[in-house]
Amino acid sequence: MMSLTCSNLEFGRTRWDFAACGCSSNASTNRVTARNCGKGVLQNVNRRGGARRLRCCRRDAGRCRVFSTKTPEAFLNGVAAGPPPVLDLAEEEKGLPSMSNMFEVVAEDLLTLNKNLQSIVGSENPVLMSAAEQIFEAGGKRMRPALVFLVSRATAEIAGLKDLTKEHRRLAEIIEMIHTASLIHDDVIDESDMRRGKETVHQLYGTRVAVLAGDFMFAQSSWYLANLENLEVIKLISQVIKDFASGEIKQASSLFDCDVHLDEYLIKSYYKTASLIAASTKGSAIFSGVDNGISEKMYQYGKNLGLSFQVVDDILDFTQSAEQLGKPAGSDLAKGNLTAPVIFALEKESKLRDIIDTEFCETGSLEEAIEIVKNSGGIDRARELARGMADLAIENLHCLPPSPFRLSLEQLVNYNLERIK
Repeated sequence: MMSLTCSNLEFGRTRWDFAACGCSSNASTNRVTARNCGKGVLQNVNRRGGARRLRCCRRDAGRCRVFSTKTPEAFLNGVAAGPPPVLDLAEEEKGLPSMSNMFEVVAEDLLTLNKNLQSIVGSENPVLMSAAEQIFEAGGKRMRPALVFLVSRATAEIAGLKDLTKEHRRLAEIIEMIHTASLIHDDVIDESDMRRGKETVHQLYGTRVAVLAGDFMFAQSSWYLANLENLEVIKLISQVIKDFASGEIKQASSLFDCDVHLDEYLIKSYYKTASLIAASTKGSAIFSGVDNGISEKMYQYGKNLGLSFQVVDDILDFTQSAEQLGKPAGSDLAKGNLTAPVIFALEKESKLRDIIDTEFCETGSLEEAIEIVKNSGGIDRARELARGMADLAIENLHCLPPSPFRLSLEQLVNYNLERIK
């Protein structure tokens, strides 16, 4: 286990103590917020010696030109109609457990969710409905609603409930709508043409319809959320939508910034990934009627699981092939998004900073940077970080009695780590 030197992070709603992060780099306090620049984005570009400048730039065929800056692709968990999907063959060949098997104990709940999603989205506007269906049918593991059902059933046993409440089921539907809305917007920001092998909403219908479709789903989910009439859950889930925007802003304002601190990376990862998962698991416990101590443990479980998933995804961006990833390997680094493996590598390799400062305008510079990250121990330290978060997530489950639902929650944590073995 690496040394624990990461400082506590304050998030307004809760205080975090991050274990096993091993961070030691110094963060720059001078941040320049990115703003629109015609069709491009003004980037905050750090230079050695403290000088900064704003520029519009993107890499294309080994040269720079003015264009819009892309941010990394979000972790996909779309919803498909019909029975729960199995994992990709690439994952099965690696010997990973099937996520559909882990979620077998809530399979009926997921089938009911699929049937309800189309009606909850609404059919007033055929174009928006078609746009929503496009991403609902793109597949995915449906991790977030499955987590709602698993935690709901695990905590319902504590509270003596015989079955899930209508609030539990509506919460799962709301969470999946919010996630889907965020994916639609992410694809617009990232200029992604494909998601799970299908054309993205903005590619099919144009940017205006895609943005409106995402807005519509956020609004629709907010309306259903308000009708749950639970102020604690309303505040919890509403904060998630704000976190999405905060995460995108933090990412856009720190592209190619080699002084980004690990704490900042974790905060951004929380906003973009872990916030919704943590709210999902805590909201489930609240609707079960368990005491605040257990619901807070479920929040911590979701937070640590979400962060561990994000770190693992960032590791896979360097270790998997383009075919496995569904996007070019090292694409996050190419776009200037410096993730945990890069942050750790920068602490040892000054040459990596020099290469990143060029924004990969020179042919072969991106490939050289990827090799430096792989050979510097950055990936190994990121693995330790992911394991540390996973250990915390498992500890958070100790408040639950043994059950098939708790076992599935534990298996999901271990499944995530198996992806980087």
